Amino acid sequence: MTCAACAARIEKRLGKMPGVTATVNYATERAVVLGLAPERAAEAVAVVEAAGYGASPVGEGESTGYTDRVRLLRNRLIVAAFLTVPLGDVAIVLALAPQMRFPGWEWVLLVASLPVVFWCAWPFHKAAWRNLRHGATSMDTLVSLGILAAFTWSLVAVVTGSADASGYWLGYGIAPAGADSLYLEVAAAVTTFLLGGRYMEARSKRSARSVLSALGRLAPTTVRVVRDGVESVIGIGELVVGDRFAVLPGERIATDGTVVLGSSALDTSMMTGEPVPREVTEGDVVLGGTINTTGALIVRADRVGAHTQLAQMAATAEQAQARKSRVQTHVDRIVAWFVPAVLVIALVTLVAWFAVGGGPRAAFSAALSVLIIACPCALGLATPTALMAGVGRGGQLGILIKGPDALEASGVIDTVVLDKTGTLTSGEMGVREVVPAAGGDAAAVLAAAAAVEARSEHPIARAIGRHAEQVGVDAAPADGVRAVSGRGASGTVAGQRVLVGNASLLAEHDVAVPEAVTAVVAAAEEEGCTPVLVAVDAVVLGTVVLTDRLRESAAEAIARLKALGLRTVLLTGDNASAGEAVAHAVGVDEVIAGVLPTEKTAVIERLQAEGRVVAMVGDGINDAAALASANLGLAVVSGTDVAMKSADIILVRRHLGVIGDAIVLARRTLRTIRGNLVWAFAYNVAAIPLAALGLLNPLIAGFAMSLSSVFVVSNSTRLRRADPSR
Repeated sequence: MTCAACAARIEKRLGKMPGVTATVNYATERAVVLGLAPERAAEAVAVVEAAGYGASPVGEGESTGYTDRVRLLRNRLIVAAFLTVPLGDVAIVLALAPQMRFPGWEWVLLVASLPVVFWCAWPFHKAAWRNLRHGATSMDTLVSLGILAAFTWSLVAVVTGSADASGYWLGYGIAPAGADSLYLEVAAAVTTFLLGGRYMEARSKRSARSVLSALGRLAPTTVRVVRDGVESVIGIGELVVGDRFAVLPGERIATDGTVVLGSSALDTSMMTGEPVPREVTEGDVVLGGTINTTGALIVRADRVGAHTQLAQMAATAEQAQARKSRVQTHVDRIVAWFVPAVLVIALVTLVAWFAVGGGPRAAFSAALSVLIIACPCALGLATPTALMAGVGRGGQLGILIKGPDALEASGVIDTVVLDKTGTLTSGEMGVREVVPAAGGDAAAVLAAAAAVEARSEHPIARAIGRHAEQVGVDAAPADGVRAVSGRGASGTVAGQRVLVGNASLLAEHDVAVPEAVTAVVAAAEEEGCTPVLVAVDAVVLGTVVLTDRLRESAAEAIARLKALGLRTVLLTGDNASAGEAVAHAVGVDEVIAGVLPTEKTAVIERLQAEGRVVAMVGDGINDAAALASANLGLAVVSGTDVAMKSADIILVRRHLGVIGDAIVLARRTLRTIRGNLVWAFAYNVAAIPLAALGLLNPLIAGFAMSLSSVFVVSNSTRLRRADPSR
């Protein structure tokens, strides 16, 4: 593909296949085809080839190959520049100084221009001819037509003999007779300018992609596997789940796993943007691609291949680059009819100049300038290059932007709703104390609670079980355990009915709570703790008081969001007192407490009904529906499941400052896209009338067109160095 019109044409052809929806991205050189079985991939390739292009399928686990046109364009650009500079100088000197002309000078210039017009400009001619054979047009049609028209005009003038009449050059004045007969320097210079623009464009696109491809290169190719006590180096593809492998200081961890021996500090900065090394020891989860800095480790492989977090991050970001925003969809539609419209405008310009008596030279010059200046390269590059750079930079900072929808939403949100547990807090609950009811025993309270919570993965259940092990309390096995969402759990232990949960759960089972126990519950809630009541056979045994530690970066993150002009809302299933205590500690504006997981979506929808544009930040586990309902969903990932989150932006870095960074980066990317589009549209709207009126020399038109594309791509690649923390 050579321009956005090519992408639009391929997308249209693929979309005509029965049951198929296709998205073709010019910048990433990738087509994503939905509704087509893998074994029918050859049909899609055939459709693309029938449209005059080439294609090949990318299998699962394979990296997407990009056509590297940089070397080809560079070689042709060098030859074009080497010949164009002397050709242009000699042509202009001989045109303006008749006394320096020699017999056959026109033929010398014609021969000198041949390599530039036909070999250097061959990519334009080839694409134009391919489009012509398929009854289509693209920007290459304009370029090729302009170059060949200038050369043909000059050839005809030389063969037939140029008119012996003086002309007028803008910026020079009256030119000698014969000065207007040759446009060879225009043909050569336009070729050079456009090759220069394409070369810069190709380099910038490759550079923008390389930021993201660096993510995939973090994974090592070999691993020190330990099997039957023997260590050997094997290819990463031979590693299987359950294998144990050694990681020496300075080496990258091969895949996601759990440390089974040793302790060390891991450098995760290249993958998550976390600047401080993370200490790990036996039992801790480690991620593939991170660097072991200090001690030797033995790690058990838990995930391999495409299931690792690193692979999911790369795949998610790759998919984001291939998606299109609503704005880009409109731009593609414009580009599809833009080229034919320009051809009509150029023809009308030519006829109009003849009609008003402007003469062949003025008419041809104006029409040629229209053809050259109107190439819609900048329009086609405005969105995808910025999206590539923004997504790539986000990947380096532990921010996965899953598509342009996130960018569009980031520019309009005014409210950020934050889930408490697992987001503002560490999610690691701990038992602060066990308070028995009057005449009760703390060990009995803990044993009953631990028995019911033994098989639950809820943070409170894990905390109770962990505390029971630490203090040496044995829990009898429980039968018929049933979790009650947002209230607790129930089960049968040694024939007795045990309830573990909040006051609502006990009220549902008509269990009366003594005043002394109610006072303990109230005091715990006032302190921002979580009290869990324990009842056996309708008698309250006591209360287990738990706390959830706030993340150290929570207050800083909230202050950052408020500095961005956003209203912050804390969403929690805890009671109002606990929610207010957390809100006061971190500086949240509003608290919505007592919300069950199933009610979070309704809260988001209520805020939206009030006219707020809402971003939801959650841990992505029980917040999936709310994340999907919000205008912008941000999932704080604590595990390794990246790709399946119901969020627009995935936050991998542990420091909560990543929330503000994600919004700032998304907004900068959106601002860059809008700036690119404004420039591209304004450029074409303003330039075409100037060219049609004869106010633009074809040389200047070629330079300006190339400069427009280079500007758009360069403006986008600035995002590669963006620091959203500033």
